[in-house]
Amino acid sequence: MCNLYRLKSVHGEVADMFREVAPGLTVSAPGNAPDEIYPGYPGLVFADGALRQMVWGFPLSLKGAKGQPLKPRPVNNARTDKLTGAFWADSFRQRRCLIPASAWAEAEGPKGSMTRTWLQIPGAPLFAVAGVWRNSAEWGAVYSMVMTEACVEMGAVHNRMPVLLAPANWSRWLTGGPDDALSLCCPWTGELLIARTDQPWADRR
Repeated sequence: MCNLYRLKSVHGEVADMFREVAPGLTVSAPGNAPDEIYPGYPGLVFADGALRQMVWGFPLSLKGAKGQPLKPRPVNNARTDKLTGAFWADSFRQRRCLIPASAWAEAEGPKGSMTRTWLQIPGAPLFAVAGVWRNSAEWGAVYSMVMTEACVEMGAVHNRMPVLLAPANWSRWLTGGPDDALSLCCPWTGELLIARTDQPWADRR
């Protein structure tokens, strides 16, 4: 599952990316989101015809051993086979979004010494990942990244991957019916660039 991704671009470049599906695109995101986005932190999302800053992860209420409320956990990945379940169904039917990204990371290696492996589409400084969003009482507007089975190249790193959407499918994901949108949740058929690093997975410099 994806728990870290990059967006190495300014808002204007991201806005240009989506103007084919939203010619009058506005940017309603205050300031720049960080280059590296982690669960529970803000990221940039294209939703309802605008670029918006939201928190990555739907809040999941938790309770301690004695029933006391704990800090919510951000659920930042929505599995394709769970999209029609109670936790995701309303957002999947009514509030789909596109998540701009430059690359995403997976952890590889032995437990305790995992390192970051970055994946991206060759020749594409920006691409779009399928997402869902909603408003929450805890963190305001929140979003989650839709995950599907890994393609052959990705399978050497992890058994799941984000749903990568070609520009021709952006409008279908945003405005199509649930069945049409679900048909887009399949492994990527294009090339992937895999870059293994020695950077510790937990490093948040």
